[in-house]
Amino acid sequence: MLKSQTTMVKQNHRLMAIIIAVPMLLLIPFIAMIFSDEVTWTSFDFLVAGILLLGAGLTLEFILRKVKTSKHRIALCIALFLVLFLVWAELAVGLFGTPFGGQ
Repeated sequence: MLKSQTTMVKQNHRLMAIIIAVPMLLLIPFIAMIFSDEVTWTSFDFLVAGILLLGAGLTLEFILRKVKTSKHRIALCIALFLVLFLVWAELAVGLFGTPFGGQ
């Protein structure tokens, strides 16, 4: 295979891993709901979490494909995961007190 074909195959494998990882991660709260009354997610919670995870994963893939320098990749990935964490925390417990906050 040519170098560009090998790179494209690796990128496609990474994209498939992201797409598979989202439902696998969503299985964690789903299984927790079966065994515990502490976890109470609605279908809307799963939908929002899936959109957040898939959006972050696809944005990560975009960053890794388009940004060439390692320094910029690292900075953008840190920013992406920080935004994901803050949005997730706000939706879960109302960290900033917005109308979208949990609890």
